[in-house]
Amino acid sequence: MCFEFDALPPDLPADLALPPLAGGAAAEIAELTSADATRFSAALAPMEGDGAAVLILPDVRGLYRFYIELAERFAQAGHPAVAIDYFGRTAGLGPRGEDFDYMPEVMQTRPGQIRDDAAAGLTALAERSGPRPAVAVGFCYGGTQAFLANASSRVELAGVVGFYGGLDTSRWGLKSPVEVAGEMRAPLLGLFGGADQSITPEQVAAFEQALAEAGVEHEIVTYPGAPHSFFDRKQHEFAGASEDAWRRVLGFLGKVGAAALS
Repeated sequence: MCFEFDALPPDLPADLALPPLAGGAAAEIAELTSADATRFSAALAPMEGDGAAVLILPDVRGLYRFYIELAERFAQAGHPAVAIDYFGRTAGLGPRGEDFDYMPEVMQTRPGQIRDDAAAGLTALAERSGPRPAVAVGFCYGGTQAFLANASSRVELAGVVGFYGGLDTSRWGLKSPVEVAGEMRAPLLGLFGGADQSITPEQVAAFEQALAEAGVEHEIVTYPGAPHSFFDRKQHEFAGASEDAWRRVLGFLGKVGAAALS
């Protein structure tokens, strides 16, 4: 499990948020079409300006309130964002409750299909906000998918960010990010909790070593004492880690976005 169903994304640091937008930054809940004609749900938060686009890859629950609000937070920081759902092929469309049995759906996902859905989400976002470099930001299962997408050409990314992305992927039947590090192309930011029971320091060290050996531009940050899914407004004791993570992510977006446009 990643976030609880009632989790909320941390507020942006006050100095990094843009002035309030007219009409707010409410996300649009849309039905999009993937390359194989599958219909799936997405939350789109368009934004004018020149900030890099953000592709949000959720945890195992797929699209729910946390990621809809997170898309709005990115828009408030000047970055148009789209959060996609993974389960259009198996669970259909629309909102799901706290009792949603997500693991059978997760086990039916395929990385290539997720990347095609991601590409469709970015296309829809570009139609609303104009073309621009895109960065994938994933959480837990989505963090793993962001890392793996960096080794694929099916979705064009200027960078990837993984919040506590799983590095032991055997339970999902996937290649590990460590295994495919040599195929990664874009800069990478990895954010981990030092007290995460599902991602060990040894796994993080092996990932960082593989990235270094492959020559992948990267930064790996571990927050001492922070658990899995620390990036949650309700987790007051980790507010400092969440604020630092916000600053690092937004700095990364600015850096790779500028590099992609130069």
